[in-house]
Amino acid sequence: MPKIKTNRAAAKRFRKTGSGKIVRRRKNLRHILTKKSAKRKRLLGQAALVDKTNERAVKEMCPYL
Repeated sequence: MPKIKTNRAAAKRFRKTGSGKIVRRRKNLRHILTKKSAKRKRLLGQAALVDKTNERAVKEMCPYL
């Protein structure tokens, strides 16, 4: 059986934690930052877990993650 190809765009966006959960970056921290509060920008810089509804899609794109 052939190996499954990994979606390279997805592989660069997600990583796995020690407990097996999938981590992603948050959106809205690229531009138009002047109107966002320091607290909001600080929280946007932290990683977030992928929602349970999207985990299956990520695992299909990155089978060896």
